[in-house]
Amino acid sequence: MDRSSPVPLYFQVAGQLEQMISDGTLLPGDRIANEISLADQLGLSRPTMRQAIQTLVDKGMLVRKRGVGTQVVHAQIRRPVDLTSLNDDLLGAGEKPSTQVLALHETAADEGVADSLKLPRGTPVWSLERLRMVGDEPLALMHNYVPLTVIDLRAIDLTMTGLYAQLRRNGVQIRVAHQSIGARRAEAREARLLGDRKGAPLLTMQRTAYDDSGRAVELGSHLYRPDRYSFETTLVDR
Repeated sequence: MDRSSPVPLYFQVAGQLEQMISDGTLLPGDRIANEISLADQLGLSRPTMRQAIQTLVDKGMLVRKRGVGTQVVHAQIRRPVDLTSLNDDLLGAGEKPSTQVLALHETAADEGVADSLKLPRGTPVWSLERLRMVGDEPLALMHNYVPLTVIDLRAIDLTMTGLYAQLRRNGVQIRVAHQSIGARRAEAREARLLGDRKGAPLLTMQRTAYDDSGRAVELGSHLYRPDRYSFETTLVDR
């Protein structure tokens, strides 16, 4: 630390940590020593060290987790708002996604599902819930409804492939989708599955997809961790 510099000490520490993250000395998921230990090592006051850490937390480079400590943040997944699946986008970005199938069963479409899929209420549909991971980090909790007449999901290993990829292999070509993006707070089970706290903010996405004949073939209701995920789009003035 250059104590004669006009640059505040906390800013010097934050700059050094930022450089270590940028050059790969500190990798995503690495833990940072606690503020008391770092302050003692560098001969700084605890408030100075706390401010340095907070600077990088505010920049989205570090995250504080209760019971874990301070960690380097994993790079955020930026997804274009296109007619693609999360699995396709992750593979296209060079990531290695994995999937846990939490539930798969037949159910009768309730009013909301039936309206979205343009089906009579009570029509049998598949109810599929999955947890999508990147590395060892949960990224998204996904719930999908698919009419039984579209595909037999029980015959597919959905831990190894994406839903849209299987629909394509089954001859279903998705051409149009209606999608809405929003945000809400995590409920207890959602927070536990996504590795966060109850009440933490989540990104939401709901999509109804249609094939080339205009048939509604899938309703998706997905939750994403905003520290790992964002939507991107290009706007053009007409």
